[in-house]
Amino acid sequence: MKAQPILRALLAVPFVALSLASCGSGSESTTATPTETPAGDYFAYIGTYTATTSKGIHAFRFDSATGAMTPMGVVAETPNPAFLAVSPDNRFLYAVNWRGSDTVEGHTVSAYARDLATGQLTFLNKVSSQGEAPTHLAVDHNQKVLIVVNYDSGTMAALPIQEDGRLAEASYTQKYDGPSVHRQAGPHAHGVVYSPDNRFAFVADVGVDKVYTYDVDQTSGAIAPHDPPFVAVEPGRGPRHLAIHPNGRFLYANNESSSSVTAFEVTDGTPKELQTLSSLPADHSGNNSTAEIQIDPAGKFLYVSNRGHDSIAVFAVDQNTGMLTAVEHVLSQGKTPRNFSLDPTGQYLLAGNQGSDTLVQFRVDPATGRLTPTGLTLEIPTPSCVLFVKAE
Repeated sequence: MKAQPILRALLAVPFVALSLASCGSGSESTTATPTETPAGDYFAYIGTYTATTSKGIHAFRFDSATGAMTPMGVVAETPNPAFLAVSPDNRFLYAVNWRGSDTVEGHTVSAYARDLATGQLTFLNKVSSQGEAPTHLAVDHNQKVLIVVNYDSGTMAALPIQEDGRLAEASYTQKYDGPSVHRQAGPHAHGVVYSPDNRFAFVADVGVDKVYTYDVDQTSGAIAPHDPPFVAVEPGRGPRHLAIHPNGRFLYANNESSSSVTAFEVTDGTPKELQTLSSLPADHSGNNSTAEIQIDPAGKFLYVSNRGHDSIAVFAVDQNTGMLTAVEHVLSQGKTPRNFSLDPTGQYLLAGNQGSDTLVQFRVDPATGRLTPTGLTLEIPTPSCVLFVKAE
């Protein structure tokens, strides 16, 4: 039986016991279907780095009514599934393979079929990410194409999605270029997001300080560079990941190098900078870099994680102007919060602390966006992505 995440502290959230399923063999194996599954209306999939003890993608049952999380163990063995995405119909899950192992190829994207009732994964295929160290990916809303970005090579690729969920080889690739003032010089593509109306895709490159726009064909999902193809931000800022407002009018980037967040107004696919705010409290003087950014389902609050200060910064969003106002900074209750996710109901935030091997749950105040730890901490090795998917 594979090693399972351990419930470390449970002060305020109920827990339902579960017999843990064992994993099959092979580098792309999946766990056996549990004989009994507890009540719960979401699954939480956790991407990890596998250089230490993790074997791949972990999963939990999540009950949004109570906050209870029930471990399911490893649902897919695969090297370094550092970031995950799900198809719009929830039938397929996709994972980057940031790097490989001694026996398994990396720099790839893996496709899985999801059992909608049990949440279990079945490996379908994997294809090249067309670069080195794929770090982020997103699926278009019509489920035609997946875009993956590669950090080490500063490249992106569009991978067509077949009817059965399998990925085809890239139909479009681009290598970014331009001057860099960062410690790690050169292009480093890091984040991608589609607009709510699916007309545009945006890619952030932390190395050359640019946000690129692509036009999306609504029939085929094919992409092409927008005119203008990118917007440049202040050199050294380092736009890393992107979040887009539900109304599609505002785009937000967390800036890795400058520990800040930038708000853009988007007009016909072209972002225009509105403001940039620090992601840190005024009295912080130590090293820091931002990691993740998300906006709540109602578009009222924006969240950014700080690695160094080890906190989640909370911002209020002006629905009319897109402007941000700092609300608070909440310690992530661990080290290096590389990733976090709001559950689809907007009631909870689950933070993955890569440096302390923990997942920490927070309750979200619906009126203020403020975060309060629920007391639930789960041990899981090197978490790098949190993805909630509806159970059906």
